[in-house]
Amino acid sequence: MITSDLWRGKRFAVLGLARSGAATVRALVASGAEVIAWDSDEGRRLALLQAPPLQGRGWGWGLSPSAAPVESPHPNPSPEGEGLLTFADPETIDLTGFVGLIVSPGVPINRHPITAKARAAGVPIIGDIELFAQARVALPPHKVVGITGTNGKSTTTALIHHILQTAGVPSLMGGNIGLPILAQEPLPESGVYVLELSSYQIDLTQTLDCDVAVLLNITPDHLDRYDGFDAYAAAKARLFSMQSPTHAAIISIFDAPSAAIARSLSARGEHLTKIASGFCMDQSRWPSLQGPHNAQNALAAINACEALGVPNAAIDKGLESFTGLAHRMETVATRNGVRFVNDSKATNAESAAPALAAFDGIHWILGGRAKSPSLDACRPGFPHIRAAYTIGEAGQQFYELLDGLVPVSYCETLDRAVMMAASKAQSGETVLLSPACASFDQFRDFEARGDAFRAAVEALA
Repeated sequence: MITSDLWRGKRFAVLGLARSGAATVRALVASGAEVIAWDSDEGRRLALLQAPPLQGRGWGWGLSPSAAPVESPHPNPSPEGEGLLTFADPETIDLTGFVGLIVSPGVPINRHPITAKARAAGVPIIGDIELFAQARVALPPHKVVGITGTNGKSTTTALIHHILQTAGVPSLMGGNIGLPILAQEPLPESGVYVLELSSYQIDLTQTLDCDVAVLLNITPDHLDRYDGFDAYAAAKARLFSMQSPTHAAIISIFDAPSAAIARSLSARGEHLTKIASGFCMDQSRWPSLQGPHNAQNALAAINACEALGVPNAAIDKGLESFTGLAHRMETVATRNGVRFVNDSKATNAESAAPALAAFDGIHWILGGRAKSPSLDACRPGFPHIRAAYTIGEAGQQFYELLDGLVPVSYCETLDRAVMMAASKAQSGETVLLSPACASFDQFRDFEARGDAFRAAVEALA
């Protein structure tokens, strides 16, 4: 894991113990910090104690899965010089003297009561990406690429990482994709950390100076976490305000907010690359990078790798061998000539639109927890739709919206939608899960939803 002597002897509170939160606690404790951690899920609290550096240390060193803090019996909480972990809800304790409150990106800091409590105590609210930024000073010399945007972040992050690996450059990816960054082993000298960064993660970051920062697009999303669309766009722009002016900024200026950010950085001159619409690229040799959206992703990745000094031949080889991401326009089966495509990662209408444009004869499964009541971004793809099947919280709403535009059925659950779509699809057509919604009404996350789609397809007679 990534640790830092900067945290030794300091007090931190951690709220939320899913993947990034648990990795944060382990890194802080291994660094000698005193940590108060909490998650309402007792299973997550107990799971923390089953892996190093906490495994086998026992309750005597301040470990307890209960809500009550446990006092350490020794001035030095661990015979190995490691830190101290106690479990308590940060809302119930005095935060005076803490140097940071680390919250998981899923904690809505715009409305959670812990925000006011931390600010009243003068405690910075940060995330694991900020801790990584603090730890960089002691890591072997390296570079960091940060990728943000409403759509395309995961594909572009994975593509840059793949190109670097193909070129023999030590790299790892983290942030909003893959393993939490603090849970990974530090790279050797000249390595590159490739980070997918959501707006939530940028909100919780103060000092991350990316050697290459990439903005793909900004469209309405997550507006329940922001005071309007302008505030959401400003969150994306902060990635560049943290960046040194001599470092590379790459911005796709397809939309007005992204173009405005590019204009604000125009003084950077040669350190600013603008990707404009209307470019033409030969994507025929890139089987997993088809469609105009992937042309944009590929061009951003090409510019990022060029900024890192990767030879063009290695970039070309990486583009050709990239296999794409699970849950993003992923063909999971072909049965009786019908292709079944898992695009579960399409959690808003703008993200679902490329899949509707990429196929003909579509049996579209959509719905879940809607981020917006509108499907306007998907309308250009409606002529490709044979029928639609709605599910989840937004199922009835989307049924009413689509009724009269395309044949539509309200199926409520994903397995029912798969069965109905499969019964109607003809050879040469596509059953497409591209929900245009978040998954949290019926599934843990979009990955669990995609896995359920695959299982439903496999269960077909």
